Order: sequence, then structure tokens, then C-alpha cells
Amino acid sequence: MRLANSVVNHFTKRTFIQHSQQQRQRQRRSFSKFLPAKKIPQCRSTPQPSTTIRVPSQTPCRNSVIFFSFLHKSYYSSSSSSGNRKMGFLSWYLSMLDSRPILTKSISCSLIYAAADITSQMITMPPSGSLDLVRTSRMAGYGLVILGPAQHIWFNFIAWCLPKRDLITTLKKLVIGQLVFGPFVTSVFYSFNAAMQGETASEITARLKRDVLPTLLNGLMFWPLCDFFTYKIIPVHLQPLMNSSFSYIWTIYLTYMASLQRAVAN
Repeated sequence: MRLANSVVNHFTKRTFIQHSQQQRQRQRRSFSKFLPAKKIPQCRSTPQPSTTIRVPSQTPCRNSVIFFSFLHKSYYSSSSSSGNRKMGFLSWYLSMLDSRPILTKSISCSLIYAAADITSQMITMPPSGSLDLVRTSRMAGYGLVILGPAQHIWFNFIAWCLPKRDLITTLKKLVIGQLVFGPFVTSVFYSFNAAMQGETASEITARLKRDVLPTLLNGLMFWPLCDFFTYKIIPVHLQPLMNSSFSYIWTIYLTYMASLQRAVAN
């Protein structure tokens, strides 16, 4: 009895499975009538690109996109070109420092002193006054002939004597500069400008007695910090340029002092 029931159940399940499979197949065939036929890809040779260029129709929205993209590209191209010009000038200046160091430093110092003198005149000029180009030429000549070569010699000499850049060595350079280079350059500056203005030896001596010491004392509030930064951080071949850049502010004061009336000789 059990064997008969198992045989019946086995055939019943098999029949049910076959019936369900046939029903699924009929459903797939009925749905496939409404679906697009699948294209079987064929292996073909890759076509060569056509040489004709199709110009797409440009709607107003597309025109605005193209316009703003053009502005974006032109802006960044102009900024990159200006950056390249700046880097080109910097590399040219550094190459000139290597090939002609004294001439390059002298011309740089001359231009800075001329700009400082013009700034000083514009500050102290009355409303109806005009620029004294002779005075500006004197300052530019001092930077070109005297200070530029003196800076080159001094900074190379002090770097040769004290090559390290630690705190103690930097303070030594600072003190030596304030005791030696500062008084020398200040005295030569006043003497040169006084001689170019036609003052006599006694008048030049009186001017030095009157102006040098107050100038050096006022310089103690400005130059130690500038010299510490220059000796500690700036490379030796760029130290004269940095010193001249700091001198722009200081020269405004110096040119004002140099333009004062003559000192009375005792």
C-alpha cells in the first residue's frame, strides 16, 4: 500500500512540474511578440573616421555655455601668461645677478633711491611746487656709483667672515653692521649730497656733525630688525636687493635730511 502511494505521488509531482514548465514557456512566447527583436552583434571592421565635421545646431542655451567657457579659458590663459611673464622677469633678474652682480645691484639700488626721493618730495611738496629732478638725479647717482657696489662688497665680505646663519652669528653680523657699515654709508651719503650741492669742506664737516649722529640714533629703531631678517633668511646674492628695499622707507627720511639748509660752520 505504501509503495503504491509513493509511486502515485512521484508521478503526480512530475506531471505538475512538467505542466508548470510548459505554462511558463507559453507565457514567454506570448510576451515575446510585443518585445523588439534583439540584434545579434556582428564582427565588422572598424570604420575609418570621416573627415567631414558636422556643426551641431546651436541653441541659445548652447551659445551661452560656449561664451562663458570662452571667458573662463581666456581668463586663465591671461593669468597664466602674466604669471609666466613674472617668472620670466624673475629668472632674467637672477641670471643677471649671476653674470653681472655689481652692475645689477647698482642699477637696482639707483632705481630704489630715485623712487624714494620722488616719494619724499611728493610728501613734503607744497601744492604749487614741482619735482626737483636734479635732487632725484643726485640720489640715483649715489645709489648707482657708491651704495650699490658698497652693498655688494659688504654683504659678501661679512658672509665670508661669518658664514653661519645661527642666532649668535646673525647677532654678530647685526652689531658689526650697525657699528661699521651704517656710520660709513651715512657719512658718505651726506658728504656726497653736500658736495653735489656745492658746499665747501667746512660746511660738509658741519653738516656731518649736525646730522650723522641723530640719523644713526633714529636708525636704531629701524635697521636692527631689518638686518636680522636679511642676515638670517635672505641668501647672500639677494641681500643687497633686500637691503635696498628696506632702504626705500629709510631713504625717504634721509633725502629729507639731506635737503635741509646748510649747516653753519663754526
